[in-house]
Parts: sequence; structure tokens; C-alpha cells
Amino acid sequence: MRSFLLKSLTKNQLLPSSPTLKSLLLSSHRSYARASQKEKVIVPEPEPEPERLEDDVPTSGISRPLSEILKELSKRVPDSLVKVRMEDGFSIKYIPWHIVNRIMNLHAPEWSGDVRSITYSADGKSVSVVYRVTLYGTDAEMYRESTGTASVEDTGFGDPVQKAEAMAFRRACARFGLGLHLYHEDLL
Repeated sequence: MRSFLLKSLTKNQLLPSSPTLKSLLLSSHRSYARASQKEKVIVPEPEPEPERLEDDVPTSGISRPLSEILKELSKRVPDSLVKVRMEDGFSIKYIPWHIVNRIMNLHAPEWSGDVRSITYSADGKSVSVVYRVTLYGTDAEMYRESTGTASVEDTGFGDPVQKAEAMAFRRACARFGLGLHLYHEDLL
């Protein structure tokens, strides 16, 4: 601190031996000394950690056992959330990926998903995506993978990789039971 004051004051034409500089240095030093004598810092003692049992499973408080999560995901999705598209002259019912995402967030808030691979066909006419969805319960974790394929020439409603990823994501979630009833409606 003194060297900083000394350097800054000497730039302003104060010599180190001048009475003004000496009084500034001494007064600043004394004021810090007085302040440190008056102030007392009280540091609270840390609270002891609660005892943990050996079989305790650390959770964030929002997870549930995997069986409960799977039971919720297997419930029928309301018809108001199901969309229909025409493909090759057939009507196909599906749940949009963003609705599937919200359902996953609601019933399995600690899920994760990632693209495992993106592969173009040898002729370059289609792209396939492998997607993995992982569920994390308080008692276990479980993953399912699935594929989705889209034509490179079909550019309606997004690019082909996005389509293939959305399809693979929906199918991987269906392997946990989400929207699985749509695949079997014709048989019922």
C-alpha cells in the first residue's frame, strides 16, 4: 500500500522527504491500524452433518423409483395430444416430439437423451439416427435406444436429420411405454 501511494504521489511532484507525503503515509497507515483494532470478526461454527446410513441413496428430491416412472409413462396419452399425418396413403397417428419431451419432463424429470449416431445411406438418399433415452430413478437407471430414418429428398417440415432424430426419440420413449398404445390400436 505504501509503495503504491509513494509511486502515485511522486508522479505529482511530491518528494519522498516532503512533510505532506510523510503525513499522508503515516495517517493512512494509522487509520487502517485503528480500524482493525475496533472491528471483531465473528465466524460461526459449521453445523454438524446429519448421520448417513450406509444404504441411503442420495437423491435430488424429485426422483422416484423406476417402477413408478415406467407406470406413469405407460399410461394412455390423451387423444388431444395425438396428431395424424398421411404417409403413402395411410394415416399415421403420432405424438409430436415436443409433447413427448414435456411428458418425459413431467413424469421422469431426470431423464437424458443423446444422439448416438447419424448415418447416411450408401446412395445418399436417406439418413438414419440412433437415439438413446436414459431414465434415472432412485433405485436404478435404464436406457433404451431406437432408430429413425428420413428421406433426404423430403424437406417439408424441417431437415431430414431433424426428422430422423425426432422419430428415433419418440420410438426410444415408446420402448419405455410412452405412447405405445398408438402402435397397437389397430389390433384392439
